[in-house]
Amino acid sequence: MSQAAMSPVEFEQALRAKGAYYHIHHPFHRAMYEGRASREQIQGWVANRFYYQLCIPLKDAAILANCADRDTRREWLQRILDHDGATGEEGGIEAWLRLAEAVGLTREQVLSQELVLPGVRFAVDAYVNFARRACWQEAASSSLTELFAPQIHQSRLDAWPQHYPWIDAAGYDYFRRRLGQARRDVEHGLRITLAHYRTLEAQQRMLEILQFKLDVLWSMLDAMSMAYELQRPPYHTVTAARVWHRGVAP
Repeated sequence: MSQAAMSPVEFEQALRAKGAYYHIHHPFHRAMYEGRASREQIQGWVANRFYYQLCIPLKDAAILANCADRDTRREWLQRILDHDGATGEEGGIEAWLRLAEAVGLTREQVLSQELVLPGVRFAVDAYVNFARRACWQEAASSSLTELFAPQIHQSRLDAWPQHYPWIDAAGYDYFRRRLGQARRDVEHGLRITLAHYRTLEAQQRMLEILQFKLDVLWSMLDAMSMAYELQRPPYHTVTAARVWHRGVAP
């Protein structure tokens, strides 16, 4: 006899328990909000994270492309507008470019993706590819790392101005706007998730999907830690040049 499914309350508790593996606990991130990060490390994080920001609308567009439910599409569409912006309205990607300028990078440098490490690119691409291949409910629920996002954005708003006075305060707009957006997105994502996963087997699969997304975020910081903390970027034993590819798939 199969085991009974978790109740909605128990299932949500299991999802929230995954916060123990959120990348706020990664040593690279802890160094940033504890004031131990160097200028190069913060710049490297901003430049690499920009690739994630660019790909979020692609992930969300893939979910829409697979979704036959009109009401869900209408609500999910706002996520793309949040990042890409709309006519006369700045989106999150533009706000992130202003963060890049605030930490001393140029728009051209960030847009060129010349600083995006292969490990970061591979992790983000894996996430987008998952969203393209999965059913829309699974792809949508993979976004539930947003359960833990307000805490990480608030940690930056609280700590960075204190520890890094050289960062232009105008660059923090992205984090401020995401506080409210993330909470709204969590509410929507939870509704989809709690409605879709009704058996214990399905709920356990969802917990694995959420762990996959946590793996993506953690792996991005692993790559940055190698490059900017341990001074071991790709090909460091061969050349100091950034010879890795810049987005053209082999």
